[in-house]
Amino acid sequence: MGDFGVIADVSSVIVSTLTQSLRGLGQRDVPPPIAELNDLSETVQTPPPKLTVFLYEIAEDPTSRNRPPVRSQPPDPLTARKPPMALLLRYLITPWGGDQATQHRMLGRALQTFYDDAILDGTQLSGSLAGSTDSLHTTLTPLTLDQKSWVWYAIQKPYRLSLNYEIRVVNLDSVVETPVRPVRSRIIEGTATP
Repeated sequence: MGDFGVIADVSSVIVSTLTQSLRGLGQRDVPPPIAELNDLSETVQTPPPKLTVFLYEIAEDPTSRNRPPVRSQPPDPLTARKPPMALLLRYLITPWGGDQATQHRMLGRALQTFYDDAILDGTQLSGSLAGSTDSLHTTLTPLTLDQKSWVWYAIQKPYRLSLNYEIRVVNLDSVVETPVRPVRSRIIEGTATP
């Protein structure tokens, strides 16, 4: 389960996973490409070639609504918390630097990485997600050219070839706890039939 830093933790996991996968793309006397978290507000500094990871949208996952409250386990005092808020994080992954072939290889490696390992869990997770049973499902999100153009227009940059990935479900824990009193007795009333 994730605390308020879970969004940053997921971004860190994505960057780390991509950086590890790009290590094999290095050439003689040239450092391998890296992945970096970037909001694309400034010019991306190269070399080395980079895959920028830009979180451009956060949404609530509609398929995870109406989950039951989370209850504490004995021997702790009995409490109930709202269920975690289930989030979808949408990322724009863009290659920068190097020649076109290098940029295409970086995109190919990113696609291969998230296709081969579409569920990030266990030791791949860090921060508030480390040691949890959570898993992050990565999905290549199909966007039309118009939708992609709107994303690039919104950040005021010229369009570049990029990948759009959706990460689900990111659980953001609630901090509001309500005490729960255990049931100590009950009375069943009914009508007797003659």
